[in-house]
Amino acid sequence: MRLVAQAIGDVTRDYEGGPLSTERLRIELAGVERVDEVRELWLELHHHHRAVVGTLPLVSDDDASWERRRALYVDRLSPGAGFLVLAIDDDVVVGYALVCIDAGPDDTFPVGDHYAEVYSLSVAPALRGRGIGTRVLDFIDRELESRSIRDLKIAVMVGNTEAQRLYERRGLRPVETVLYRFGTESPS
Repeated sequence: MRLVAQAIGDVTRDYEGGPLSTERLRIELAGVERVDEVRELWLELHHHHRAVVGTLPLVSDDDASWERRRALYVDRLSPGAGFLVLAIDDDVVVGYALVCIDAGPDDTFPVGDHYAEVYSLSVAPALRGRGIGTRVLDFIDRELESRSIRDLKIAVMVGNTEAQRLYERRGLRPVETVLYRFGTESPS
């Protein structure tokens, strides 16, 4: 079975069925200078979020969404505040994660002096379900271990059940529900 996948932009790759070969896929840390390489993957994730949440309002302007997300990434990639992980196939970024490091301890949850949040995790849509996200999460776990950080949180959009199942298989569990009221809605 052959799958022709559009990884990002106009770059097209042929992939054999099954997991990508470990020789071809690299998972590595990257700095703030590479943030712009994840723009298309962020927008794919943002579009996925808009599809799974149904009628909930999310930012509809792609440029505004990326501008805001990029500013957050740049801020969180300052020393000690977080790190960027890239999944790269033939010099094309096909997945990424932005991990934020926060100071602990927390007043509610039993976290250590520092804990991490996987703030974003995205894989090119045509390559989802092929183990790339798992490899990125494995890399994150090793990186956190090297920094003596053992506590991790990940938020999941309402309706993104596949992502939630992946995280639960890795030992994460739901502990908090976040509710929003947007300025366009009036309180009852």
